[in-house]
Amino acid sequence: MLSTSETRATETETLVERQGALGRIRLNRPKALNSLTLQMVRDIDTALDDFERDPSISAVLVTGEGERGLCAGGDIRAIYDGGRAGSDVPTTFWREEYRLNARISRYPKPYAVIMDGIVMGGGVGISVYGSHRIVTERTRFAMPETGIGFFPDIGASWFLTRRANELGTYIGLTGETLGAADAILAGLADVFIRSGRLADLTGALAALPARSSRETVSAVIAGFSEIPPTGILEPQQSAIDRLFAFDTTEDIIAALRSDDSPFAEKLLSVLAAKSPLSLNVTLRLLRLGRKTGTLEDCLEREFSATAAVLRSHDFYEGVRAAVIDKDRNPQWRPQRLADVTAADVDAYFQPSSHPLFSNRIKEGSPA
Repeated sequence: MLSTSETRATETETLVERQGALGRIRLNRPKALNSLTLQMVRDIDTALDDFERDPSISAVLVTGEGERGLCAGGDIRAIYDGGRAGSDVPTTFWREEYRLNARISRYPKPYAVIMDGIVMGGGVGISVYGSHRIVTERTRFAMPETGIGFFPDIGASWFLTRRANELGTYIGLTGETLGAADAILAGLADVFIRSGRLADLTGALAALPARSSRETVSAVIAGFSEIPPTGILEPQQSAIDRLFAFDTTEDIIAALRSDDSPFAEKLLSVLAAKSPLSLNVTLRLLRLGRKTGTLEDCLEREFSATAAVLRSHDFYEGVRAAVIDKDRNPQWRPQRLADVTAADVDAYFQPSSHPLFSNRIKEGSPA
């Protein structure tokens, strides 16, 4: 068990410590925007084991070191290199990351996360399933995967489809960045606390008596919360619901083209830069997720789809353009939505021979 002064680090990537009644997990790769490695996923899982067993720990708090963000996602370069080399590192990473996401969703103690700065991809996965999700005026939340030939994963087909509107469809397809108010509106965060008050919040949580109830933890957090600055999505809610209500990407594009508004014109430009194949795969995942009854089933489906990602052209081309050469000019295959075939998309929906949890999703089943 960790003592008050004891800290465990794996090459300084993950700092785990006990601060009073608070179990702290600090992502510590600030130069890499705290992007997750496989070892960090394992460190978090081990820390959650320790804190769950420790009766003196009332809550867990997850934060990112540095000033730029909580976590920009998984270490995409490591996945790119591993996929190119034919290693099992990418699959192992996704398997353990997705299992961690599911674990967080059912963690028995309060799991608070400060979503300060950049929160993307895998950073969303260690945040959105928490019991207390805190955003700040610096929060920049996004699921930008369609821009690198991938799809929003870590259970996005679950958490982007839990509300009876099309905000999740908009977020998943466009990859547009959300601020604090927009993240709360979309059901992806809970409370807004100004960044200047985060140190005091941490101290107040640490000062709680051991075995404090979830309600007590909630009350402490609520005492620091405020109404967030106005977001940009609420005024566009009805337009988003109307324009993104279709089950094919082509129909969404057609609706945007027929809508005479600057908002629709901007979104056409945004979607035109994304991988056409990724847009179609993402929309199918979201529509299937809407009909699916558990997070685990959504994660299972997404995990199966990662096998096709590693065989695809667009993923490697997207990472090349965004991360390696940084020319921001990916050459997608196919380049046009009209040229994406049903077989291209179906390749992402073949059941895995090594299921994530169990063989929960049967071939050909929509749920």
